[in-house]
Amino acid sequence: MKPETAGITRANEGLEGIVWNILGQTYVPKQLTEHSFSWHATFPAGTFVPPHIHPTQDEYIYMLEGRLDFMLDGEETYATAGDLVRMPMGKPHGIFNKSGATAKCLFWVAPTRKLYDLFWGIHNMKDQNPADVVALSAKHEVEFLPPPASA
Repeated sequence: MKPETAGITRANEGLEGIVWNILGQTYVPKQLTEHSFSWHATFPAGTFVPPHIHPTQDEYIYMLEGRLDFMLDGEETYATAGDLVRMPMGKPHGIFNKSGATAKCLFWVAPTRKLYDLFWGIHNMKDQNPADVVALSAKHEVEFLPPPASA
């Protein structure tokens, strides 16, 4: 991994022109070092990231536009433009766009660990089916939680 350099990553641009499709969302990496990794995310209405845990990273989301609902350490909550969501390592969280409109935000994790490589792997899957995403994620230090038991 390259060391950080001084500079500006312009609006509507990402590192090396990279744009990923991750579970129906668009992720554009903005910054990458071994210490932290950030990306701009666009969540179309109805998309989500199922509940999961990062055992080796703290994760943050700064909301730029719209609303996202969260399952955050066992509690349901939401965030809108200007809010900062904190997801400490080891705490379960899920992200859901139930708003009916697009949401945009800036994510970052510290340290980077294997997340950048995971996003490449998911993006390159022919079909991002749940079983394959969960299996690949487990190899990259992201643990998806089982779905809740049906009542």
